[in-house]
Amino acid sequence: MRSPSTAPSKTSQRILDVAERLVQRQGYGGFSYADIAAELHVTKASLHYHYATKADLGSQLIARYHVTFQGALDAIAREEPDAIGRLHRYAKLYADVLRKDRMCLCGMLAAEFSVLPRPMKEAVNRFFDANEVWLARVLEEGRKSRTLKFRGSAADVARAIVASLEGAMLVARSYGEVGRFDATAERIVRQLAPGHAG
Repeated sequence: MRSPSTAPSKTSQRILDVAERLVQRQGYGGFSYADIAAELHVTKASLHYHYATKADLGSQLIARYHVTFQGALDAIAREEPDAIGRLHRYAKLYADVLRKDRMCLCGMLAAEFSVLPRPMKEAVNRFFDANEVWLARVLEEGRKSRTLKFRGSAADVARAIVASLEGAMLVARSYGEVGRFDATAERIVRQLAPGHAG
């Protein structure tokens, strides 16, 4: 297995790319090393060289996805000056994934949570925790600047936003209508605006 301190090879990244797409479309239980090997025209032994077990591969998938998603959140924080804009951009991250006929990687894994290896379960929860912390910060800043209005704690509202967007993705995908997700996301953000009438 590749040492964690070694820079990822081109092959290991290609493996992750294929595995990520398969998980986002079919779930963790919906693919095997044989599927990846066939697509990349490599042997299963080659896959095991880079990722000894499927659990190792899954943990690396979540780690990479988390870093990429966090980078997107950092970019939103730098580029978007107001809280409403940040929330719209946050929802767009989900919409962009859905438009590729994919689901949030950690959302798909959460649906299979009971059968995941423990390290993967912990990594999935860390992903959601980080999202909720980021959202809570945006919400608190918005409340202080009076660009957002909500009752209760920012942490509770942040949890509700993550849960609502993940659920909206599932329902929109079942209908094959991204517009369903867009409408839900717009309503979530609109309800946080001061003076919202319903």
